[in-house]
This record gives sequence, C-alpha cells and structure tokens, in this order.
Amino acid sequence: MFKTFIKIFSFLIILLVVFIGYLSFFGIETKSFNKLIQEEIYKTNNKIKVKFDKVKILLKISNLSTNIKASDIVLIHDNKEIKLKNISTNLSLRAFLKKEFGIKNAFIESEDNNLIDVVNFFRIYKNSPQLIIFEKMLKKGKINTKIELNFDENGKLKKDYKFFGTIKGAEIKFFNKDIISDIDLNFDIQNKFYLIQNVEIQYKNVNFSSRQVNVIDKDKYFYVEGNINNKSSVFDKEKLSIFFRQSLKNLNFESAKLSSDNNFSFKVNKKFKISDISLKTKIKLNKLNYKIDIAKLKNYIPSYNGFIDFQDHDIDLTIRKKKLSIKGIGNYLIGTTSEIVSYDIINKDGNFRFQSKININKNPLHIEFLNYKKKANKDSNLFIDGEYKKNKSFLFKEISLNDSKNNFLIDNLSLSKDLKINYFKLIDLNFVNENKKNNEIIIKRDKKDYLISSKIFDGSTFLDEILKGDNDKGITSFFTNLNSKFKINIDKVFIEGNDFLISFKSDIQYKKNNLENLNLSGNFADNKKLTLTIRTNENNEKITTLYAENAKPLVKKYKFIKGFEEGYLDFYSVKKNNLSKSKLKINDFKLKEVPALTKILTLASLQGIADLLTGEGIRFNEFEMDFSNKKNLMTINEIYSIGPAISLMMEGYIQGKELVSLKGTLVPATTLNKFVGSIPVLGKILVGKKTGEGVFGVSFKIKGPPNKLETSVNPIKTLTPRFITRTLEKIKKN
Repeated sequence: MFKTFIKIFSFLIILLVVFIGYLSFFGIETKSFNKLIQEEIYKTNNKIKVKFDKVKILLKISNLSTNIKASDIVLIHDNKEIKLKNISTNLSLRAFLKKEFGIKNAFIESEDNNLIDVVNFFRIYKNSPQLIIFEKMLKKGKINTKIELNFDENGKLKKDYKFFGTIKGAEIKFFNKDIISDIDLNFDIQNKFYLIQNVEIQYKNVNFSSRQVNVIDKDKYFYVEGNINNKSSVFDKEKLSIFFRQSLKNLNFESAKLSSDNNFSFKVNKKFKISDISLKTKIKLNKLNYKIDIAKLKNYIPSYNGFIDFQDHDIDLTIRKKKLSIKGIGNYLIGTTSEIVSYDIINKDGNFRFQSKININKNPLHIEFLNYKKKANKDSNLFIDGEYKKNKSFLFKEISLNDSKNNFLIDNLSLSKDLKINYFKLIDLNFVNENKKNNEIIIKRDKKDYLISSKIFDGSTFLDEILKGDNDKGITSFFTNLNSKFKINIDKVFIEGNDFLISFKSDIQYKKNNLENLNLSGNFADNKKLTLTIRTNENNEKITTLYAENAKPLVKKYKFIKGFEEGYLDFYSVKKNNLSKSKLKINDFKLKEVPALTKILTLASLQGIADLLTGEGIRFNEFEMDFSNKKNLMTINEIYSIGPAISLMMEGYIQGKELVSLKGTLVPATTLNKFVGSIPVLGKILVGKKTGEGVFGVSFKIKGPPNKLETSVNPIKTLTPRFITRTLEKIKKN
C-alpha cells in the first residue's frame, strides 16, 4: 500500500514538475484570466475599456509570478480606439493570493494609431497643460509605440516609465496659423526627459531635419537643446523672421537662398515663453539680393543699380545671452562685377558693432567732391570699423581706403540716422586726383572746431562751388548741424589747372549748418594777391567778395568762356533764401582760342577780327557779368564787354552741365564808331527816340550742351538803344 502511495505521489510530483516546466517554458493560452485582467486594468483607470481574445500565461518560479501576455488588444477611451499588438505583464502570485494589487509592470507594443487619439489617451495618466495645448495644435499623424510601465503596490503608475516609438506624417498648426507638416521622427520619453531623433519636417515649403533634440523637464521650465539643419532652400523675410524677428524687420531684401546647420538650446516656461536662447549656426548663403536705399551711392560707385547681390558666403552665426555674433566671407556683386567682402558683426543690447574688409578691385570708385576716381581693375581695399546704435546713428572708429598710391583715413566719424556728419576726430588724405595733382591734407578736431593743414592740395573743385554759390554740394551738405570754425593753412593750393596759390590761409565760421563768415587770402606765383570774404549781415544776406590780381585761373571756371589772358577780377554776390545775385567784373584782358566767338565772327564775315584770335588775341577793356544762381540754374541777366576791336552784349541761362542757352549782340568797334560815340550830343541822336533806331551790328545765338554748342548769326541787325546806351556809358566813364 505504501509503495503504491509512493508511486502515485511521485507521479503527481513528476506531473506537477512537468506541468510547471511546461508553464515555465511554453505557457498556456486561456480565457480564464480575461475578466481578471480587465478588472485590474479597470482599477488603474475606470475610464478605459479593454477588448482582447486570449491570454498566454507563462509561469516564473524564481519570483513566484506569472507573465501574462495578451495580443491584438483594443483600448477604448471616449469612443476612440487604440490598437495594440500585445500587452504583457507580470502578476505576483503572492499578492494575488493576498487579494492585493498584483500587477507590477506592463509592456505595451502598439499598432499604427492616430497620434491625436494617443495623446488624448496619454492625458488620462498625465493631464498637463502642455499636453492640452499640444492636442489642440495637433492636426494629424500616425504613431507606433513601445511602452514600459511599472506600478506600486497600490496600482499607481511609477515615474520610471519609458515611452518610445516613431511618428509619421504629423501636422501641427500653431495659434498664429503657421503650419509644420510632414513630421517624421523617432522619440524616447522617460520621466522628465524627452529624446527626439532623426527628425524630418516641412515648414513653409522648406525641408528641415534634425539628428537629435533633447527636452528636460526642470519643473519650472523645459530645457531644450539639439540640432536642426536644412538643405539649400529659398527663404523670404517672413520665413527668417521666426528666428530673427527683431533683427530682420527693417532689412530691405525679398528672399535668400541658403543652407544651414544649427545647434541650439533654450528654455521654455509653462506659458511657452522662450528665454536664454543659445544658437550656433553655420550658414552657406548661395544668394541674397539686398536693396540699399541710398541714392547718392551711385555717385561713388557708377555701376550701382540700387541692389547688391551677395553670393557664396560662409557664415558663422552665434546667439548667446541676447548677444548676436555674425562672421562671414563671400562675394558681393554690384552690376555684373563680383568682389570679395568679409565681415564681423556683434549685436548686443540693440547696438551693432561691425568690422568689414571690402575689396574694390574690379569696380570703379568716384569721390566727386575730392575729384578722385579709381578706375576699374585697380586693386583697392576698404576697411570699416564702426557701430550702429539703437537710435539709428553711426559711429565709425575707422574708415580707411587704400590702393597702391592713395590713402584715405577717417578716425571717429559720427553720423546721424540720415547719414549726415555730427563730428569727426581726424581725416588724413594722401592721394592723386583726376587732375594728376598730389593732395596731402590733415583735418583735426580741436574741441568743437577744426584745424586744416596741408603741404599741397588741389582746391579747384571747392572753388567751383564757391563761385557758383551752390551750398547743396558744399561742405555743409555733408553735416547735420555744423557749428564750428575751420582754420586753414596750406603751403600750396591749386585753384585751376597748373595755377596755384602759396601761403594760403583762411578762417571759416559755420552756424547752424550755414557758412556765416569767411576770410581767405593767398599769393599767386608772381606774388599777385587773391582775397575772398564772406559776411552775413543783419538781414541774413550772405555777401561774398572776391578780388584777384590774376583773373585767368578764376575765369577758367566758367567753361563757356575760354582763352582768357592777363586781367584782374572783381566778384560780388548777395545770397538769401538759396538765391544768389552776383556781378563779375574783369578788366584789361584779352581772349584767344574761343570756338564760339570765332564762329560768330566768321559767320558775320568779320574775318579780320577773327584772325586776331589765332594771333595775340582780342583785347577787352572791361567785362561785366550780371547773373543769379538758384540750385543748378544760372540765369545771366547781362554780359557786357567792350574793347578796341569789338563790343558785345549777351543774356541767357546755363542749366548745370546739361544746357547752355545764350543770345546777344556783337559790334565791330571801328574808328568812326568810337569817334561818333564819344560825342555826347551825337550819341543821343544815335540812340534815337524809337526802338530799333541806330547803327548796324550782328546778333547771335549759342545753344546746346557745353561740349557741343551750336551757333547761329544774323549779320544784319539794327542795334537796340540799350546796347548803344551801355556803350556810351562805358566810353564816357573811360
């Protein structure tokens, strides 16, 4: 009997071992635990329903638990289904027997599900404001996940969960209606740590990718760091403004083609406010078409067409603690000519500090007020070190332009927002101008005044503006509000061609950007004097007087009058409200090589007088010119000149460098004319009582551009009383 018992007991033991071994290695499938599992899940959250078919049970002897695995599961919440490939969990037999919560962990692998449904489901366990906002912005997408969960003895989810998987084809619409679409990524979410990898997104038709983005929950804020890049794409200002909203809003460009590789970090608080931005970017700028609204730039760069193209730039951009740094090098294109430019820009607290080296080798460069021109294909370098301030003003610590023979230096130049000079510390110029003249000049600031010294300088361009009475192109056109004195001392200054002054000295005073007073003196090479004074009277009239014992250099300034020799000059002008009225007198001079006058004499069949121009010239006793200037227009009320050979009278206008229009009367001064004209009684008879009475002379017209004048002559013309009266006045005076 005992042996039989032993056999049965042994068989049962073997059967139990085999059964346990089978359960441990192969497990069993049953529906018996379905209700139990559903109840346990219901205990974790009563809003979730579960549907599945069978459960596979695998016994784990080592810790007295069973592994329960269910496949093809459907989680139902709020009438939305989440499909899972399988769920497996370990059930503690000891806890089960004690009727305690026995599920210690759960492993979940999903099918592809709608991302919105998964976010809604996830909110059951962690209903944070961020998830609520994210769910509202999320429009579509698929998600495939694997989840590892651990529970405490009370059935509550522990914080050491793991949630990883992939997202495909997602789309997010922000509250400002911007859309990020075609989102593909891998994610790994753990407690307070979010890892996103292999990201592909599209924003405003630009494809971005990211190797990795880390998000760390710091309780009070999220810390985000990672990488994002894009292949060469076209960006307009709107697309770039999301990254540089404040920096780019005033820049004049339509689009830029570029690729970039960006490493970034920042903080986001619970209200989605971004702070502590740090960005390191490498940009390959393929092309940027930039508009610069400086009309006068064409005066310096003739090929400028309003735009500058930037091409093939390598740029390093850094943002850290509200400090922006940009370093780059590449090509800039003006017109059809490409040059190299490098730059270093720092923006801190709204102020831009910048340095730039610009090659100006292929492009021509003109500085009109200095009469300097750099020809194309001549190496030249421009260096700029300055700062653009929040009030839109500029401070240039250094501007230097250098080529093989010419050097220009400006030190501490302050410009207003409309690019007018506030002040400067030093200007040092050493160059050869278009007249092939050497120029060496230094201008130093002394408190609020300026000292100008030079060994040699070509001042012909500046003298042109004084004689024209045109302040629009004078020194004050460069200043915002000039209230300074200039003290000038130049050893040798050229005033026209090879004519020069020595011991040139001047004191000039400006008030409220207007020339108030000027005293100028110098000596010609033959020791003849030149003086110039400008005074402002109580009626705010500016009175200019110029006296030169050598008239030739100054008369040359009037391009329609050529071939002056000898003579002395007296000039007087009154200017008010930008209108100047002037009178120019020249005495005891002669003319030769004057094309217009030669043509008049020839057409009038006065060949004998015309021949004088090819010899010693035609002598004149007096020349008077009464004229006015307003901006670019010179109106000649009267030019009257009398001499032994001829007398003439003219009037008309000169429109800058565009047009000359003159008409007048010319009379051969024969012996009879002079004899009869010198008798007072007979002079009155010659004048006559009716317009048109008198002796015969010649009328003429001169019209056209200064370099292409056309002349017409009417050789039979009755002299006007005005001409005869003026002639008699001069004869009587002499």
